[in-house]
Amino acid sequence: QVQLVESGGGLVQAGDSLRLSCAASGRTFRNYIMAWFRQAPGKEREFVAAIRWSSGGAYYVDSVKGRFTISRDNDKSTVYLQMNSLKPEDTAVYYCASRFSPYESRWYSGPGSYAYWGQGAQVTVSS
Repeated sequence: QVQLVESGGGLVQAGDSLRLSCAASGRTFRNYIMAWFRQAPGKEREFVAAIRWSSGGAYYVDSVKGRFTISRDNDKSTVYLQMNSLKPEDTAVYYCASRFSPYESRWYSGPGSYAYWGQGAQVTVSS
């Protein structure tokens, strides 16, 4: 059974950095996409970034380009989201998600496209 466990959330000030981790287990993720979503209070869950486990290719939402970096460590079966220059509007619960995707050219940004989810990690950015 696939299990995704996030860690690394916390309270920081605007301009600070934070790194989230997502430990994945339960299967081989070679043909999977790993993604980060976030959900602020009263808002819908939104796509943040995704990475292909096999190639390391990544895809970002425009609002985090240049500030956030998604990466993976194959040996540790862990995906990271490095968040720099954090803003108050980045405050949300951040979720790790995963789905099978053998097609290198296709990305998925809708929450309904992902089959596996972690429990979430709170990130709060104060102004």
